[in-house]
Formats: sequence, C-alpha cells, structure tokens
Amino acid sequence: MIQLTQLVKRFGRFTAVDHLTLCVPAGTLYGFLGPNGAGKTTTMRMIAGILRPTGGTVEIGGIETWRQPQAIKAMIGYIPDRPFVYDKLTGAEFLRFVAALYGQEGAAVERRMDELLELFELGPWRDEITGSYSHGMRQKLVIASAFVHRPQLIVVDEPMVGLDPVGARVLKDLFRAFVRRGGTVLMSTHTLEVAELMCDRIAIIARGRIAAEGTMAELRAESASGNESLEDIFLRLTGARPPHALDAVLDA
Repeated sequence: MIQLTQLVKRFGRFTAVDHLTLCVPAGTLYGFLGPNGAGKTTTMRMIAGILRPTGGTVEIGGIETWRQPQAIKAMIGYIPDRPFVYDKLTGAEFLRFVAALYGQEGAAVERRMDELLELFELGPWRDEITGSYSHGMRQKLVIASAFVHRPQLIVVDEPMVGLDPVGARVLKDLFRAFVRRGGTVLMSTHTLEVAELMCDRIAIIARGRIAAEGTMAELRAESASGNESLEDIFLRLTGARPPHALDAVLDA
C-alpha cells in the first residue's frame, strides 16, 4: 500500500528525512516509531501529500503521490497529532463538510456520519458547535472525519492523545476491524505498549533513517537476549537512555 523509495526532506540545511526506504503491505496495522525529532511526522505528512519531498518518491497503491495528488488523497484518511476542527461548525456539519471535500453527499453519507458519531459517543453533541467540545471530543471527531469517506489507508499520528479509556478501546477495535477488511493503518505513537500489542509490523526511525523493521518476533530475534521488550529495543536502537541523574534532581 505504501512504498517509500530513497525519500528525503530537507528544511534549509537540516535533513529531517534521510534517504528513507520503506514498504508497508496492504492489510497491515503498521507501527512507525521514533524519538522526538526523528522524522516521523515529516514522513507521514509527505505520505499524506501535505509536504512535498526534497528527493525520492512516495507511492500509494502503486501511484506516485505528486503525479496524481487528488486520487491519492481520496484513498487516505489522515489523523494529525493535533486535532483541528472549525469552531463555528457543529460536529455533524464538520463531518458533512469533510465528506463534501471528497465529493460525497446524500443519504449514504448521513448514515455514515450517524454511525461514526454514535461509535465515538458524540451523538448527543452532533448539533453543538465544536468550539464547545473538549480536547478528547475534538480528537474523536477528527478520527471520525478520517473514516467518513471510506478510505483504503489511515495515516495517524499519536491517535490515543486526549482519548479516555473507552475512546481508546473503541479506536483500537476500529483499527483492527478496518485492517481485517483489507484496510491499512500506518500509526505513529510514543505509547510503545500500544504498538507492541497492536501492530503487525513495526519500523523504528532514528535521525531520519530506518534503524530496524519487522514483526516483534523479528525485532527480538536481532537482539542479544532474544526476549527484549519493544521499549528496550527502541532505547537501544535510538541511542536514547533514561537520565542517570534522577536521584540527584530529586535530592537537590
């Protein structure tokens, strides 16, 4: 579903993504992990067609994104790390607006909207302006909007932020059901336990390059002990370590 080939993104002299090559098979819940500043969000924005690569290619379903951008965007539901909604629209109006961007309207869209609003327990607030929504409600609405046009691929950056336990469980179940029906999810998260439990395959990015890729079994097989947790693998590959001066800070 996703093929990245020698992908590069530079901002001035800074290289955020450095000749990254990655293949995400269709029908996969794929974890894309890395520390802050590793290039995750930049890569995902290039996949979604929001940023243009400096070099290399992004293909979705065999189509290069910048050759047929409208066709690609119709295939993708994008959930950013910060939920953005139009504060003067109601929840229902926002979903109707997003569906219209994809040329979808009518009774079928209205049914789809109702199903998504009820799924995320937003039904009672469908006719309230989103400016009155809590952060978690906005996050649920943005997630619902990513599914409203029935995409083939969901690209999601930190999906659990702001969700209560019920909302997080609904989202996990929704992702798994979506993948069972042939959809693909590319998910970036700092919650490594979620990635370890949910993802079929995982890529770890560090300093703009892929440090490791595979199933959890394959990632563990490459370690010395063979039974590392994803957290241990992540810290080892990214060079990140918890600070050693914790006691000194607390005792100061």
